[in-house]
Amino acid sequence: MPTAPSRYSSLNIALHWLMLLLIAAVYACIELKGNFVRGSEIREGLKHWHFMLGMALFALVWLRLLGRLLSKTPAILPKPPAWQTGLSHLMHLALYVLMIGMPLVGWLLLNAEGKPVPFFGLELPMLVAKNPALAENLEELHEFGGQAGYWLIGLHAVAGLLHHYLIRDNTLTRILPGRA
Repeated sequence: MPTAPSRYSSLNIALHWLMLLLIAAVYACIELKGNFVRGSEIREGLKHWHFMLGMALFALVWLRLLGRLLSKTPAILPKPPAWQTGLSHLMHLALYVLMIGMPLVGWLLLNAEGKPVPFFGLELPMLVAKNPALAENLEELHEFGGQAGYWLIGLHAVAGLLHHYLIRDNTLTRILPGRA
């Protein structure tokens, strides 16, 4: 029987850190846009990049899920208590809901506003017809998800550092890039 790996696969590690960079860029675009005058070219450009990077995240999350399903998860050593493992699974589920849900809600929001969704020179298909009332509800949901994302990502990072520096297990080293 083959032994479990000590680290995630190279693909999973690369996707983890690439998606972190994409998420940071998505947040940066939407936060920075507020510094510019409505209708200005740079503000519109930041919104455009927010949409495109969000949809890139949406595409990559499926590859990431496939990578997780096809490869073995390395064990945490020493083995954590069951409550920590349970919280870890809930956190990862919440992060995947965020990475799937936020771009999807954003896509629906733009459609409900009657706007196309740009994706690197393409326009994604309309999923819903123009509907201002729906757009308002989706905008609230998207903003709530964005705020929740700050907390989820922050807690995820703090947990990794806590495991590395205080608990001193291999939680963080399993996903760090570089050699085993």
